[in-house]
Amino acid sequence: MSVDENAEPIIELEGVGKWFGDFQALRDINLKVQPGERMVVCGPSGSGKSTMIRCINRLEVHQQGMIRVDGIELTEDMKNVTAVRREVGIVFQNFNLFPHLTVLENLMLAPVRARGMAKKDANELAMRYLERVHIPEQAGKYPTQLSGGQQQRVAIARSLCMEPKIMLFDEPTSALDPEMIKEVLDVMVELAQSGMTMIVVTHEMGFAKTVADTMVFMDQAEIVEKATPDVFFSNPTNDRTKLFLSQILIH
Repeated sequence: MSVDENAEPIIELEGVGKWFGDFQALRDINLKVQPGERMVVCGPSGSGKSTMIRCINRLEVHQQGMIRVDGIELTEDMKNVTAVRREVGIVFQNFNLFPHLTVLENLMLAPVRARGMAKKDANELAMRYLERVHIPEQAGKYPTQLSGGQQQRVAIARSLCMEPKIMLFDEPTSALDPEMIKEVLDVMVELAQSGMTMIVVTHEMGFAKTVADTMVFMDQAEIVEKATPDVFFSNPTNDRTKLFLSQILIH
């Protein structure tokens, strides 16, 4: 593992709690992510995985505990939230592309609007990241003209155009047809190999074994187990983890 364990964590969650009405979605979450670490979060549906990573860039607001990203604590101060969001890219299950804009226009939008980048420079940046996700030839098309796998690669490139320090992926392949999953995972593997700090919520255990430095298993709003992939897959300690793996590795 090329992660510096002695560095200051780039993401810290301490005693984080989150409720939706009476339902507790996160319970006493404690987690540290080092710069360059690749963490895969798995667990059954409804266990709090997506809620946790959405709290990391304040798409959801935690009601208890502390979240700090790159030294900035997430509070109600929008200045802090904006600063964190500049450093954190997020890719969702659904691609969230603007259908009325071309692929290139989708990628240029945030650098021009949020960073004040000149259109010429934003164009060059966008093309560079379309090359990186292996679809530069799709620049002039609209999202509806692309396959699901291509749209998700555009969504990844769009996040990269903000040149974030951290990438969050919320089940990025779960809305894709099986034959399109590999093309998206291949791009994510390349991204991981470049040293990007990543938290990936996914059921793709082959991907997890390939790229993860750390595995996190969540169930019923809690982090139940955290281990290296070797230990996690061969010798998990918690019965809930064992049951989950026995069910998911069959498929």
